[in-house]
Amino acid sequence: APAAARPPPAAPRLVPEPSSVRTVPGVTFTLTRATRIVARPGSGTAGAHLAGILRRSTGYPLPVVAGGASRDVISLALSGRETGEAYRLAVTGTSVRLEAGTPEGLFRGVQTLRQLLPPSVEAPTVQHGPWTVPGVRVEDSPRFAWRGTMLDVARHFFTVRQVERYIDLAALYKINTLHLHLSDDQGWRIAIDGWPRLAAYGGSTEVGGGRGGYYTQADYTRIVRYAAERYITVVPEIDGPGHTNAALASYARLNCDGQAPPLYTGTDVGFSSWCIAKPVTYELLDAVLGRLARLTPGPYLHIGGDEAHSTTAADYATYIGRAGRIVTGHGKRPAGWSEIGAGRLPAGSVAQYWNTATGSEGGTRTAREAVAQGAKVVMSPANRAYLDMKYDERTRLGQDWAGLVEVRDAYDWDPAALVDGVTEGDVLGVEAPLWTETIVTDDDIDFMAFPRLPAIAEIGWSPRAARTWSDFRLRLAAQGPRWSALAVNFYRSPQVPWPASAS
Repeated sequence: APAAARPPPAAPRLVPEPSSVRTVPGVTFTLTRATRIVARPGSGTAGAHLAGILRRSTGYPLPVVAGGASRDVISLALSGRETGEAYRLAVTGTSVRLEAGTPEGLFRGVQTLRQLLPPSVEAPTVQHGPWTVPGVRVEDSPRFAWRGTMLDVARHFFTVRQVERYIDLAALYKINTLHLHLSDDQGWRIAIDGWPRLAAYGGSTEVGGGRGGYYTQADYTRIVRYAAERYITVVPEIDGPGHTNAALASYARLNCDGQAPPLYTGTDVGFSSWCIAKPVTYELLDAVLGRLARLTPGPYLHIGGDEAHSTTAADYATYIGRAGRIVTGHGKRPAGWSEIGAGRLPAGSVAQYWNTATGSEGGTRTAREAVAQGAKVVMSPANRAYLDMKYDERTRLGQDWAGLVEVRDAYDWDPAALVDGVTEGDVLGVEAPLWTETIVTDDDIDFMAFPRLPAIAEIGWSPRAARTWSDFRLRLAAQGPRWSALAVNFYRSPQVPWPASAS
């Protein structure tokens, strides 16, 4: 009797799902002590980044060289066939070849290669192999240009090291934007020349009365550089005209009545406002945004604009108009929460939709107003994308004002079908904000971001037609052992069939 046909190899379980993945039956590539990484000229940081990860867990030397033989190599090369972040990956029995049109594309492809290796490749110490990669051909490119996460360092302060750790975890899932919420009622987190009390006093506490903290300009530059090495753009936010108590407490002259309020360590919102009529408000804003513009190579400065309940509608529109002009005057484009659509926006602005996915008339109206002015929209619906929402009633951390957000809730939605009047062409991308009223430690960050951040990352990257919850939950489950190797304190959602090695 003829031999039974062998079943086709299972498709690799990758997150985000690539545009195209084809398995090559009977083919594998195995790293050895002799393997080299060939990073062709112009390939950027991808080769060194990959070598740094692989050396720790394999113990192999894996030299990064500019050329050489074509066998037993991982080759990274620029190609004229792709643009932007697109890449092609081919695994044969003798080599791995990664091609892209840009260094950024090569870096995104490296993240796919990492997931093709055994999960223990992520460990910080030498592990047992074999280090085998299945034969595949991948062609891939992102759906949306902005695939972000926001870290609120104002409610609770996080050190440079903690931010860098979050950057590394986000980069694995092709996140390309880090939005840093640098100021709020509870804390001001960036030192500004000429305004020393903003950080020294306004940054001296946090929610619950902790000691707070702030970044020196050197600290901030280190974060920006670290992110850039992973092709992640930093978008700094200075919130206004509300969420300003830390600054108002630092300088009495910023207040309309000349009296500084006390520092604030609670969690209520909407009570503070810049003094819209005072010239000193815009002197400060020009100094702050000007300094951030010089320290930040990315194109955007985020001006906030949410929950300005103590600012009149007329004053709000005045503030947004002036803040937008200050941003463009420093060579950047303004981003802000979707309420900024109620003001006059410069060309190239970005409005971030944060209201719930349904039942938010004000949020949808201002998003449409922003689009009518030519702005693009970043989708961050709170009951889908907010990483600080509880998973269920038993979740120890987080809040529930927008609802309970399990992993399927975070995954099963489409940014281009969320708001009437905001279509695919209006959407710049997606972002998963992590507000930190209840978040204090690395473990807290991990628990709330994983596994939901990879869900939002896939929404931003993968073709809509390629996404189904039934498939995603299996691919997500395969990430569990990888997170265990990375010492990520992730939430073991009962919606996902985690393997025993992820427990």
